[in-house]
Amino acid sequence: MKLLRIGAPGEEVPAVLAEDGTARLLTGLTGDIDGAFLAGGGVERVRAALAEGSLPPVDVAGVRVGAPVARPGKVVCIGLNYRDHAAETGAAIPTRPVVFMKDPATVVGPYDEVLIPRGSVKTDWEVELAVVIGRRARYLETPEQAAACVAGYAISNDVSEREFQLEFSAQWDLGKSCETFNPLGPWLVTPEEVGDPQALGLRLSVNGELRQDGDTKEMVFDVPYLVRYLSQYMVLNPGDVINTGTPAGVALGLPDAPYLRAGDVVELSVDGLGTQRQTFVDA
Repeated sequence: MKLLRIGAPGEEVPAVLAEDGTARLLTGLTGDIDGAFLAGGGVERVRAALAEGSLPPVDVAGVRVGAPVARPGKVVCIGLNYRDHAAETGAAIPTRPVVFMKDPATVVGPYDEVLIPRGSVKTDWEVELAVVIGRRARYLETPEQAAACVAGYAISNDVSEREFQLEFSAQWDLGKSCETFNPLGPWLVTPEEVGDPQALGLRLSVNGELRQDGDTKEMVFDVPYLVRYLSQYMVLNPGDVINTGTPAGVALGLPDAPYLRAGDVVELSVDGLGTQRQTFVDA
């Protein structure tokens, strides 16, 4: 199942893509796709309504697509979680997950413009598999318990400003929490449709030139491990997002360091999760 939110920023309405590729409105079932919807059996209600054929169609041609989850409580990020990315940055492969937080207000739609911060000279891209939490995760004990807490998956662009991140502070947050720095979507795809989250190709191009071409099988720590690990140190709530790391090919790791400039177009895709496209503009 593919859940999405369509409409102007702040006015998005929930929808689902049916098997025939048409979009169906969910406004009769829920006001939004958020933590309360995910925790309250919303996905099961949508599945039943689809089977009944009771959801009205909606034409999404030319309509803005928002982030597939409204107002995440938190965005938790994992650094250096691909072996080749750690190598390109000269970092050792972590023995425990590198964890940092990103301002949830950075989450925008998958085709929205991304703002290059004022004073930025090192704005960078990162295609990632995002995990959306569907039930409260606290002190989980097994990978099976962790997997049961996943509502679905989406594409995330963990946009980063490397000078702010690595040179201005001992913490990464300054370079990760600039406005619009987390395009998410276009869909929230449920686990049964995704299958194995450790068998997904990820790609990103800049102005038509392929920069990242990786696979989630190269993660140092897989999805169930990350969910279980994080639950030992924080409570993960429905609607929270985990960015699980990026493969090699970011500007930081390239010889010519081709950081993003106004007018650059970034396109991302993850197997089964759709595509994103952003134009970068000056803030």
